[in-house]
Amino acid sequence: MLKISKVKRNSIAKDLGLEKGDEIVAFDGYPCEDELDYLYYCESGEFTMTVRDHRGAGETTVAVEKDEGEDLGLEFEKSNEIRTCHNRCVFCFVDQMPKGMRESLYVKDDDYGMSFSCGNFVTLTNLSDDGLERIIRLKLSPLYVSVHTLNPELRVKLLRNRHAGKIVEQIDRLAKGGITLHCQAVLVPGENDGEELKATARKLFAYYPMVADLACVPTGLTKYRVGLYPISDVDKAYSETLLDTIDELNAEFGVNFVQPADEYFIKAERPLKPTEFYGDFEQIENGIGMTTKFLDEAGRALTALVAEKQGACKVKAPKKMLIVCGVSASKVLGELVDRCNRAIDGLQAEILAVKNRFFGETVTCTGLLTGVDILDALLQYKSEQGAVDEVLLSGDTMKEFEEVFLCGMTLSELKKKSGVEHIKVNRDGGYGFVQLLLED
Repeated sequence: MLKISKVKRNSIAKDLGLEKGDEIVAFDGYPCEDELDYLYYCESGEFTMTVRDHRGAGETTVAVEKDEGEDLGLEFEKSNEIRTCHNRCVFCFVDQMPKGMRESLYVKDDDYGMSFSCGNFVTLTNLSDDGLERIIRLKLSPLYVSVHTLNPELRVKLLRNRHAGKIVEQIDRLAKGGITLHCQAVLVPGENDGEELKATARKLFAYYPMVADLACVPTGLTKYRVGLYPISDVDKAYSETLLDTIDELNAEFGVNFVQPADEYFIKAERPLKPTEFYGDFEQIENGIGMTTKFLDEAGRALTALVAEKQGACKVKAPKKMLIVCGVSASKVLGELVDRCNRAIDGLQAEILAVKNRFFGETVTCTGLLTGVDILDALLQYKSEQGAVDEVLLSGDTMKEFEEVFLCGMTLSELKKKSGVEHIKVNRDGGYGFVQLLLED
């Protein structure tokens, strides 16, 4: 149910006599679970709403007639409750984190509401039949689903949840119910790759376009896997074989349905796919096409700037800038940085590839760099190479909307401890990258 925290003036809710503290318990006779119900029915023109009076006068059902899409004028008390994960996945990243970090980092969410509203991946193992019907009834589409495999026995093994084998039935009902699904498979070498991956991809493609794509991503292995299920890291040969398999599947399907993570191209030392391969980049937050999109945006921005200036751009004061990134990104940024140095007079930009000692050097993505490792790398660079004018960081290294790293260090602390006052944060992709190189 939803507890009303505010009734707006001159609103439909005000005319209906609703007050702060009242609780909405049902819409059209269906139990009200959260704000998704409210948002759905606000799009409707006619429905009934059952309200529990805050004074204890009982429940009243009122008929609502309004324009479609018109808001009722209500705000609600926020609930911190989310549907949590009931799995013990053999590859779970949360199980591989050290103690003493922010409490929120240890929360394993598996909430289809967050999948719909935020793009979080869910396994559906905690989903009841009523929950499945609610998704279809409220048209919560698209959803992002961690499939991993459609082999019921293997999925039970990998997720270590006896309910995990229901996935085929769930995918079938959701797709036939009009819900678009973006799926992912975290590939465990020797388990759900190879022939198992081919079988999963073919079964999912049978639902295309309702199942829009299948992302293949590597397991994130940290140094804290002691005592956990043995999983080997991927190397160049493995990545080459996987990319060949995916190319064969997509050729069979006639569309780029199976989409590999950028990490596999970097490990295989193969060129990245072009932007058109990824369509609307629906799985970019999963590391699918992120590098391609970044390089394409930065290249376009740089070309536009040079054309605008009718030659090389200039920075007002010559500066030495360090571009901080993970080991993987450092392998693909070199050409772009060289081009920027040639096009922007007075700019001396260098890549600083930071090894991830916090989680372990098998973790090579920029988004999992911590403040402590960045600090150590900056101090070492300064001791060996001398002073730095500016540092450019990716916003992926910090909490969204906040300047706090995974380790808890703040950006202001990094500036103070590193002795580098001018540390810029790029949260605007390739376009932002080029703009920040130019800014004083």
